[in-house]
Amino acid sequence: MFGLFKRDPKKKLQQDYERKLQQAMEASRNGDMRANATLTEEAESLLAEIKKLEAS
Repeated sequence: MFGLFKRDPKKKLQQDYERKLQQAMEASRNGDMRANATLTEEAESLLAEIKKLEAS
């Protein structure tokens, strides 16, 4: 019964992943390639965590 109130960690990671990609795109549009690369790298690490959760 209390399992209904637990949050899905995959859902939060997915939201964080999409937010990082959005920030990376905005940085790219503003010409900040260093920030774009950093944010893209962070997004890729989030994607790896998502895939790890899906595998288990």
